[in-house]
Amino acid sequence: MTIDWNAFTPWASLAGGALIGLAALWLLHANGRIAGISGIVGGLLRPAPLDRGWRIAFILGMLIAPTAWALVGTLPPMIIDADFPLLIVAGLVVGISTRYGSGCTSGHGVCGMSRLSPRSLVATGAFMASGFITVFVIRHLLGGA
Repeated sequence: MTIDWNAFTPWASLAGGALIGLAALWLLHANGRIAGISGIVGGLLRPAPLDRGWRIAFILGMLIAPTAWALVGTLPPMIIDADFPLLIVAGLVVGISTRYGSGCTSGHGVCGMSRLSPRSLVATGAFMASGFITVFVIRHLLGGA
């Protein structure tokens, strides 16, 4: 294994992780809500009158953040090595899985793990195991990149 030292950015990664943690903590203390993206977006599909504003603000913040970053720094290149039908299937699988798993990686992995939630520990273990198995099958059994 080799490290691409040009792409190794521990300080930027640490700062990004700290900002995600602070945002999750702020949402938990301000609204009593977990910063799980699938739950936030799902809540917009079942609107409650007093519940829409913070959800819309959260989503807008995620959309505006890269634009704000581009004003002060260089965004990393986005390279997607998959065709459109595969992306659609992957999105559907992830969407269905978050419903069955009662949450996504941001809710379970970031917020649940930090709270030592047993449900989130199991869910995050399942996410990680699925990722490991998928990479192994694609790279070693199917001969992909």
